[in-house]
Amino acid sequence: MEILFSFLICLLATTIGGISGVGGGVIIKPVLDATSGMPVATVSFLSGCTVLAMTITSMLRSRGGEVKVEPRRGTLLAIGAAVGGVVGKELFELVRASGGSAVSVAQQVMMIVLTLGVLVYTLNRPRIAAKDVKNPAACVTIGLVLGLLSAFLGIGGGPINLAVLYYFFSMDTKTAALNSLYIILFSQGASFLNTILRGTVPEFQWPVLIVMVIGGIVGGTLGRSISKRLSNSGVDRLFFWLLIAITGISCYNLVRCFV
Repeated sequence: MEILFSFLICLLATTIGGISGVGGGVIIKPVLDATSGMPVATVSFLSGCTVLAMTITSMLRSRGGEVKVEPRRGTLLAIGAAVGGVVGKELFELVRASGGSAVSVAQQVMMIVLTLGVLVYTLNRPRIAAKDVKNPAACVTIGLVLGLLSAFLGIGGGPINLAVLYYFFSMDTKTAALNSLYIILFSQGASFLNTILRGTVPEFQWPVLIVMVIGGIVGGTLGRSISKRLSNSGVDRLFFWLLIAITGISCYNLVRCFV
C-alpha cells in the first residue's frame, strides 16, 4: 500500500506540476512529510529524484511546441539555479547536522511564508506592474536564489518560481510554467549530483524510489499534454487552488513538528 500510495501521489503531483510549472515536489514533499513517516532527508531526496525525472520528461515533451524557453534569460536563470542548487543542498546538510527537528521546522516555516507571499501576489497580480529584467547578472542572481530555495526545501521549484517569472520577467502563464521547469531541471540536477558526489545519499527503499520516478515520468508526460489544451486562465485557476492546498498541508506539518 505504501508503494501504491507513493506512486499515486507522485503521478498526481507531477501531472499538476507539469501543467502549472511548479514541478510537483511542492506537493510530494509536504504530503509525504505528513503521511510516510520517513526521515525528512529521505523525503527530500526521493522528492528531488522524482521532480528531476519529471522535468526531463516535460522538457523533452515541450520540444516543437508553441511555447518556448527564453534562450538567453532562461539559460542565465538556469545557470544561476544550478549554482543555487548546490548551495541549497549544502545549507540543508548544515541545518540537518544541528539535529532535532530544526530542518523540518525550517522547511515548513519557509514553505508557509513563501506560499502565502505568492498567494497574496497572485490575488493582486493584475494591479502590480511587472518588470522586464534583462541584465545578465541580475538573471543569474535571481536564478541562484530560486535554485537555493528549491534545493533546501526539496520541492523542485514550487510556486515561488512562477511568481518571480511573472513579476521580474513579464512572462505569461504558460511561458513562465515552461521556463520554471527549465530552471527546476538545472537546480535539481545540480543538487542531485552534489548529493551523489558528497556521499550524503540518505537511506531509502529502492522500490519506493522506482515507483516514484515512474510516477514522475508518467505525470510529466500527462502534464505537458493537458497543458496544451488549457488556456492561461485555466492554468491560473489550478495554480491558485494549488497554493491553498500547499499552505494547508504545510501548516499541518508544522504543527506536527511540535506535537
